[in-house]
Amino acid sequence: MKKTPPKPPEPPATPTSGDAAEPPSVVVSAERPTNRIDRQVYDVKSDVGASNGSAADALNSVPSVAVDPDGSVTLRGSPNVQILIDGKPSAMLQGENRGASLNAIPAEDIESVEVINNPGAQFGNDAGGGPIINLVMRRTRRPGGFGVVNANGGTAGRYNAALSGTYNSGVFGIQGGLNVRHDGRAGSGETVRDRIDPLTGAMVHSTQFASSSGLNDNVGANATLNYNAGAKDTLAASVSYQGRDNAQRSQDRYLRYAAAGGALDSDYTRSTRRGGDARNYGWGARWEHKGTADGETMKMDLRVTSADNTVNNAYQNVYAVAPRGALDQKSFQDNVTSNRIVDFTGDYELPIGRAMLKLGYKIADNRSDFDILYTDTDPVSQLPHVNTQRSNRFRMDEKNTALYGSYQTRLNEKWGVLGGMRVEHTGLDVEQLTTHVNASNSYISYIPSAYATYKWSDDTNLRFSYAHRLRRPNAYELNPFVIYRDELNVSAGNPQLNPTRTDSFEIGYESRIAGMETNLRAYHRRDRDSILIRRYFISDTVLLTTPANGGRNNASGLEFTVHGKVMPGLSVNASGNLGHTEQLTEDLYGFTSTRTTSSLSGRLRVNYQATPDDQLQAMVQTQGKALYGQGVRQPNTTVNFSMRHAITPKLSLVLNVTDVFDANRIETVTNTATLKETSIRRSDGRIVYVGLSYRLGGFTPGTGAGPRPAGVQGQGQGQGQGQGQGQRSSGGPR
Repeated sequence: MKKTPPKPPEPPATPTSGDAAEPPSVVVSAERPTNRIDRQVYDVKSDVGASNGSAADALNSVPSVAVDPDGSVTLRGSPNVQILIDGKPSAMLQGENRGASLNAIPAEDIESVEVINNPGAQFGNDAGGGPIINLVMRRTRRPGGFGVVNANGGTAGRYNAALSGTYNSGVFGIQGGLNVRHDGRAGSGETVRDRIDPLTGAMVHSTQFASSSGLNDNVGANATLNYNAGAKDTLAASVSYQGRDNAQRSQDRYLRYAAAGGALDSDYTRSTRRGGDARNYGWGARWEHKGTADGETMKMDLRVTSADNTVNNAYQNVYAVAPRGALDQKSFQDNVTSNRIVDFTGDYELPIGRAMLKLGYKIADNRSDFDILYTDTDPVSQLPHVNTQRSNRFRMDEKNTALYGSYQTRLNEKWGVLGGMRVEHTGLDVEQLTTHVNASNSYISYIPSAYATYKWSDDTNLRFSYAHRLRRPNAYELNPFVIYRDELNVSAGNPQLNPTRTDSFEIGYESRIAGMETNLRAYHRRDRDSILIRRYFISDTVLLTTPANGGRNNASGLEFTVHGKVMPGLSVNASGNLGHTEQLTEDLYGFTSTRTTSSLSGRLRVNYQATPDDQLQAMVQTQGKALYGQGVRQPNTTVNFSMRHAITPKLSLVLNVTDVFDANRIETVTNTATLKETSIRRSDGRIVYVGLSYRLGGFTPGTGAGPRPAGVQGQGQGQGQGQGQGQRSSGGPR
């Protein structure tokens, strides 16, 4: 049995053949321990399709994580998920930017994905407060230089290419990358809606058919410079850029009937031509100092990220049956949003015997600005005039200061524990410039967390965890102004929202059964003042969507993962989640009701090494029924396939097919006293990419079974990619 070193003071992970046999500069396919005391770590860089996929594709292959075609992310069926980059919030992953950014970030840039269901004291609440998905980006420090070049072409004119590399010599090291991507998904959908008058029972029936198309251009660049200032000090500086255009064309047809099956009183088509662009910038600086005691470190990290997004919509209406008060035939909507995050943190770690003490602070500022200008065109003069009902400007400034401390130790050969406390002060200022409404708020939050590990046997561990979290409303949810989406749908925020307070518990069982790594986790999450989506009519046909605190929400379930080799050359990775959700809600008239649903979601990935040069991979993913706003989202299933052929030891041919049977769709059903609605959205599911991947430098990539456990970082990985990566992951997250 591998003996646990005194630092860090965590119970030893179950040894595997992969740990013992892995040379420093080779990535192997052997399975490694999945878990640390507070998180699960998944290695996605060995996924067969990583060279032509996006971050959304990488997340879609992580157990219990699901990413919709529009970029919406859920974990264990819950959309309340923080997504961090190297343990830090990024402006490019905030609000409505998240989906497009996840589809633009190359999967090749990601080293591993950390799933933290119960975040500890070192993690703040500023990026959402829920469970955390941390994208750990590649950071390699081995001597010399090497790199990777990928070029791929896909169906419907899609393509992408990426170049990444690193060079280290003496006290200096530099790494960086460039990438371009021409990609996107056409979509279609239909919505059937009945508005019911609660007093008379009278019904207004409407139908909306929608379609959209357009491939977007994305370009990205990043660079990091490292300098060893001495035996005890390391300095690093980084810059990044991600840009994309927002070009798209769409068409919506609206039909309205006096009643279900009644006479048609409105029929028109609205065409939309969208333009604009998005620009994301970031820079950072980092200092790390090793103290006099073995394992003593001090780290300071400054990150500044900004996201500027401009969307210009030009609308054209064509009437077959003009509705009462028909709108102007031409109109324009210009949306300009910006977000800037400044994040300054410090951490101190000190081993005390068999224990580890961690202390840290954080000072952060998050500023958002939204400017929406809507103009109608006079049908006679063709001159534009501002529509004041659909134009507004809103600002938000959130400041956060935090202190945290944690203590981790081994009580004996069986038990290891970790406890922590975080104290945060939050100051919030919001300003609705259009209506001249200002509001401020400030409060202090106490956020405890606790973990324990029990070593049952050489092959089996039990893990226990608890965390209290706070989910603050974001700027989109606080802006009270009604924002126009289309002729039947508008949205508005709610400045009266309270933060959601969550208590989360988890028990985990980890073992090796018949040579397969097996994990089983039972969890329970209790939310108070849950932020839910409410929808109600503000006219006969226009539906308003707005967030509101919706009482209590309870979610419980069992989650499992099984992975390993079933025979030489054949590996499987299976995971599933059996969940039950109970939601206590209150309607517009003050009546409370309880909604419940149970669902089973799963993922099966099979990896077959057909020959030393050929690797095949297939994945089946199914999402179960889930509560969605005031309704439910129906189940769906997709199948993906990938193949890699080694032409030479450094040159590979890669084929990737997503949604082989073109079956992916999102269907939601709402049934309330005033609204009955069924909505179905589809997007380009079956997409084929074929490309080449060429490795520059002195290592040959191994083969893998998709997202496999990345091990305890800094130990389970070799001293190449693993060493630098482990240092950043363990101390970086806030």
